Amino acid sequence: MKGVWYLTIAGDLIRGHTDAIILAHLVKGDSYGYEINRDIQKRSQGRYEFKEATLYTAVRRLEQCGCITSYWGDESTGARRRYYAITELGRETYKTLVRDWENARALINKLIYVEGV
Repeated sequence: MKGVWYLTIAGDLIRGHTDAIILAHLVKGDSYGYEINRDIQKRSQGRYEFKEATLYTAVRRLEQCGCITSYWGDESTGARRRYYAITELGRETYKTLVRDWENARALINKLIYVEGV
């Protein structure tokens, strides 16, 4: 039971940073939903992946706020895919979210680490 509790908490912490995770992937180049999720699985060594609804809700939100744009890819490579591209606002938002994460991490480290333990 202890392990299940830990995984739930870890998942909650990660879900709070969905936008930053997606933008981090798109900073490297345009991508589509399945590829974004596959990269997350690979980079987390299989320990995390977005639920499909979570991923597509987040990309819709990021597109509505102007952080990303989308377009349909070329069908010649197989199935027609909707690609996402980061905008200049998205790059700035990504930088802000990374700074926010670094500040939060530093604060949490001060609050949870106990000297000598």
